[in-house]
Amino acid sequence: MEFKFTTENFQAEVLEADKPVLVDFYADWCGPCKMMAPVVAEMAGRYEGKVKVGKCNIDENMDIAQKYRVMNIPTFMIFKGGQAVDTLVGAVPKAELERKLQGITE
Repeated sequence: MEFKFTTENFQAEVLEADKPVLVDFYADWCGPCKMMAPVVAEMAGRYEGKVKVGKCNIDENMDIAQKYRVMNIPTFMIFKGGQAVDTLVGAVPKAELERKLQGITE
């Protein structure tokens, strides 16, 4: 299941999560973001129960994007224990995203 992260729930859903969290910072108008959407959805299903996977619309949640210095989209950040521990920027190969997720679940 893909989560929707917002200013209202980011603290509880991401920073206070009891498991690692993958946040896809995106925008509706972004072509590469649309291209990555099925990959993110697949990762949400594949890692359900191990990693919380969700999206954060930067246009609707600019404060979060600014706090984490999201300059380009899509940006994928992995949070663990309330801290951003890894970042991938751009439309990355599915295998690369999967390798990062496997690394934090082992």
